Amino acid sequence: MGANSEMTKTDAQWRAELTVPEYHVLREAGTERAGTGVLLHENRAGTYFCKACNAKLFRSEKKFESFCGWPSFFDPDENDAVRYLKDYLLGYERIEVRCANCNSHLGHVFDDAPQTPTGKRYCMNSICLTFQPDGAPDSARVRG
Repeated sequence: MGANSEMTKTDAQWRAELTVPEYHVLREAGTERAGTGVLLHENRAGTYFCKACNAKLFRSEKKFESFCGWPSFFDPDENDAVRYLKDYLLGYERIEVRCANCNSHLGHVFDDAPQTPTGKRYCMNSICLTFQPDGAPDSARVRG
């Protein structure tokens, strides 16, 4: 499916396909504990995909160390790879980032990275992503 054609699954299908922690973050907009994600310190060249639907989201060239405890990127791979929603859950406005293909929660984007070309920090939950090193087969993907 393309990034603009949102896929539809029932709640039962999502629960059957995802682990309990994955479901909590991807489908209920939860957050993994800072510093615990498998992909936080992934430094190889490659591509990051949505764990729920395998849509291509980020490239390693756009990843940077922000010291926030979650994988951080300064831009999605394609402009239409993600969608944005206003989030007031903590009592102030944040911008939630969701997969444009399956509407799964990925994390939030902040305008606090002046060291990057965009000034943005896409703070993504590692559990929402898979990583495929360049040149590796799909079977070599690392689950966040």
